[in-house]
Amino acid sequence: MILTVTPNPSLDRTYEVPSLDRGAVLRATGDRVDPGGKGVNVSRAVAAAGALTTAVLPLGGYPGALIAELLGAQGVDVTAVTIVGQTRSNISIVEPDGTLTKINAPGPELTAEESALLLETVRTAAGGPSWIAACGSLPRGLPPEWYADLVARARGAGARVALDTSGPALTAALPAGPDLVKPNASELAQAVGRPLTTLGEAVRAAQELRSRGAGAVLASLGADGQLLVSAEGTFHGTAPVTAVRSDVGAGDASLAGFLITGGTGPKALASALAHGAAAVQLPGSAMPTPADLRPETVRITENPPPDQPLSTRALY
Repeated sequence: MILTVTPNPSLDRTYEVPSLDRGAVLRATGDRVDPGGKGVNVSRAVAAAGALTTAVLPLGGYPGALIAELLGAQGVDVTAVTIVGQTRSNISIVEPDGTLTKINAPGPELTAEESALLLETVRTAAGGPSWIAACGSLPRGLPPEWYADLVARARGAGARVALDTSGPALTAALPAGPDLVKPNASELAQAVGRPLTTLGEAVRAAQELRSRGAGAVLASLGADGQLLVSAEGTFHGTAPVTAVRSDVGAGDASLAGFLITGGTGPKALASALAHGAAAVQLPGSAMPTPADLRPETVRITENPPPDQPLSTRALY
């Protein structure tokens, strides 16, 4: 069972449009409403794969109630921390070539009491799941060190923790020793303070995060696949994508695929790649089911060539 923590969940509305014309009246060719937030999406992907998952998240107002209802319908058990503020709503606009425009609301400001209750809820549940995935941005009211506190409490209770966040929240959490961190290429570059132009530079950046406390690094490199650097070695993998429909939640689907396959080694990396590639070919933030996966197309290389250039085109 995988428990996810999403401090800043959202209700996500996705519209597909023929083109994005500023100042025009746009007529959508498709639309959907999904529960959102990185940890929420991980839980949705875990449930779509047929595994057990619980989502811990602060919820408030009508959007919060609808998120809980939608997650329950998708087979996700919800442990809600009721807050005074209203859960945010986000908007995504997707064009036919996969270009995504997102409008993310800031979300409510959590009180000190709500923050403490969220941490305690995670600590109480930490003894049961095989992994805890703590994901996403921090809402107003939570300091950058909040994830470090969560990691320390969860690991103290015997849980393995995967962390998917960025910026000061990521760097502050590294000394607490998360078992896995999952940055994308730009987040990895930001964490080490330098641009990454080759696969070798990405490997060295991942090794630096490990030296600062992370047990393993699973880095999404967009069109260049994914990189896993851990005590077991360095592995790079790719999975072909025929057409990008939406990359919303694809990185979260990838993390889910990694964790449900044990959360370690090339086999888990292959699952992550298959889930991520399937997700970008689905509408909105739809999560892939086993029928959507094409594991036979995944390619994994150990100790990849360090001089391989990284492209600037991102998928997730």
